[in-house]
Amino acid sequence: MRAARRVLARAFAAGGIDEAELDARVLVRHATGLDPALPGAASDRALGAEAAKRIEGLAGRRLAGEPVARILGRREFHGHDFVLNTACLVPRPDTETVVEAALERLPGDRAARVLDLGTGPGTILLALLAERPAAQGLGLDRSAEALEAARLNAATLGLGARASFAESDWGAAAEGRFDLVVSNPPYIPSATCDALAREVREHDPRLALDGGPDGLDAYRAILAAAPGLLAGGGHVVLELGIGQAAAVAAIARAHGFGVAGLRSDLAGVPRALVLRQA
Repeated sequence: MRAARRVLARAFAAGGIDEAELDARVLVRHATGLDPALPGAASDRALGAEAAKRIEGLAGRRLAGEPVARILGRREFHGHDFVLNTACLVPRPDTETVVEAALERLPGDRAARVLDLGTGPGTILLALLAERPAAQGLGLDRSAEALEAARLNAATLGLGARASFAESDWGAAAEGRFDLVVSNPPYIPSATCDALAREVREHDPRLALDGGPDGLDAYRAILAAAPGLLAGGGHVVLELGIGQAAAVAAIARAHGFGVAGLRSDLAGVPRALVLRQA
């Protein structure tokens, strides 16, 4: 197995894959059920024909540009494993910044209501509910297929009793008021979508990427609806694209919101905008 990992890592590096060693290890482990990086006789074992065939198939998919998360059908996010399907955006580490900013606005002992707009596989909403056992949440998405993954993730994480999901265009299906509204909306300008990295362009759903001509269409829709969704003293937490903080803050102010916080991701990019009604 170690030999297989080394061969895959070299092939991936030659194919321009950034995390060649990690991807090789993950795919060999997925194909064999054993970790080739661990010491011991098992990791030195010769591969059988079936395992070798599985690894060959997985390697071909990776070299063709399919992300590891798509190959596995799952992705770790905020300490939890999430099932994905083709209608789901693969969650990025950047989005954990949104979760951390939102948790600061959710007291641990409060029976808060959380609304996640464009929930996809439920990553933000379920990560929040896992940390706040008194909270309940609703996730809305235009994709019925993405919502299938969200419901499965809620059940797997033991959160099905506190998380519900509905097909909706932004907040149209939401009833009542919420203490927190969160969203990682599509924010890539339409003309830029075709220039995205191959792994994103060919494997993430366009619906979750394309933010309209200037990348701000979803923010306009969300912030126009938000005053009718928030309870008194509630907050909105939005993920931002690079360089969008000022533009989104201006849209927010036009709808009666003030900026209550701006949190940067690990790369120092302003990533989570926290808003409160002025």
